[in-house]
Amino acid sequence: MPKYILAIDQGTTSSRAIIFDHDGAIKAAAQREFTQYYPKPGWVEHDAAEIWSTQAGVVAEAVASGAIHPRDLAAIGITNQRETTVVWDRQTSEPICPAIVWQDRRTAEYCDHLKEKGHANLIQQKTGLVLDAYFSGTKLKWILDNVAGARQRAETGQLAFGTVDSWLAWKLTGGAVHITDASNASRTLLYNIHAQQWDAELLELFGVPEKLLPRVVSSSEVYGGTTADLFGAKVPVAGMAGDQQAALFGQMCIRPGMLKHTYGTGGFMMLNTGDAAIASTNNLLTTIAWQLDGKVTYALEGSIFIAGAVVQWLRDGLGLIKTSAEIEKLAETVADNGGVYMVPAFAGLGAPHWDPYARGTITGLTRGTTAGHLARAALESIAFQTADVLEAMEADAKMSVKELRVDGGATVNDALMQFQADVLGVPLVRPTVTETTALGAACLAGLAVGYWKDTCELEEHWQRQKTFLPTMDRAKVAGLKRDWRKAVGRAKGWLND
Repeated sequence: MPKYILAIDQGTTSSRAIIFDHDGAIKAAAQREFTQYYPKPGWVEHDAAEIWSTQAGVVAEAVASGAIHPRDLAAIGITNQRETTVVWDRQTSEPICPAIVWQDRRTAEYCDHLKEKGHANLIQQKTGLVLDAYFSGTKLKWILDNVAGARQRAETGQLAFGTVDSWLAWKLTGGAVHITDASNASRTLLYNIHAQQWDAELLELFGVPEKLLPRVVSSSEVYGGTTADLFGAKVPVAGMAGDQQAALFGQMCIRPGMLKHTYGTGGFMMLNTGDAAIASTNNLLTTIAWQLDGKVTYALEGSIFIAGAVVQWLRDGLGLIKTSAEIEKLAETVADNGGVYMVPAFAGLGAPHWDPYARGTITGLTRGTTAGHLARAALESIAFQTADVLEAMEADAKMSVKELRVDGGATVNDALMQFQADVLGVPLVRPTVTETTALGAACLAGLAVGYWKDTCELEEHWQRQKTFLPTMDRAKVAGLKRDWRKAVGRAKGWLND
């Protein structure tokens, strides 16, 4: 029996490879950042070729650092930044243009046009999504309309579209499979989550030829094998899920009512709703969590566009810190935020506001404001946005949350986690393994090849490392949230005349 599972965790700002053993512990890992391109205000692009080269590089690095032979790998699981749109030539496997990233807002006006035409309700009923530039469908239409010759080549079957999971599966298998799993398909604006198929009416609305689309597969099955030149062995590619769905699975939130929040570049809260696709009345998303053993599990999701990315901005944009890890120490130089609130709407506001015309603001500045206050306001913005989403989720699901399982890079910051628990008023549970996105992909792949017997066995490996209990006076919390809402009001609609 092979000893390990390899998880490919392709994120918005970095490519990672993590190798897990049978206990769900990390055997080896490697990570590499790649270039972010901002060609125009509101535009965000990646080089898909660089995504692949960095991903292949960290896989080789992780295998080497763990002294692991390819035959020791039972399977590969893929998890990915969702909605980011790649179109490539089927013959050459070369992208025809830069990948348009999920944060990109270039199609916001087109979304407004569709809303004016009355299409928003139809789209939401079929896909569970709000009509927003966040999702892949409008990005794909933009590529077909703006890249020379793209539409004609798409209509004749020369091109392939995919989110990053599709692109990686194509490259791993040498172009043998063109697939996406149900969780990623549900983020495109083109997939009917109830009928569980590409929707002809939506394809016509967005002008997308069906020949472009990947085949939709389960989140856990053997899709194919890696090419021999990649590892020197044919390793099964057997698990696939969008990053937030993978994190939900990795947190073992496998029963209805279980909830997790991931702190990454953005912030993403997801609630398992079982076989019920709950329609949101509070601007959340209804999405597919995963498809397993022929059965679809649904979820409610609240997507925050900028979470950990606000710390990167303080580092790279303002130069207040040299490394992201320094943010906690800088924030602790002040006792509180000093009345300063930062709304990091650099790419508009996601759930529950969905305002593409919002822009980042800092309010409450005085001559006494220091770099420490800005650092604290940046961290607190992550917690306040999370609280906004939780309130909407409790209203949609008609339930009160008992605990929130947390994961992602920011969870190492104890001060932020304590403040988060205080603002939410519910316990936060941090697991022993916080790389739950990669772990979820590994679990899905492992189940497909029999590395783990079933989800009951997986649950036995999940362990809580620390629980943060709310301690702040509720009246104080109410005041903080009131001022936060005022700050959000200032940020909304900034680009509107």
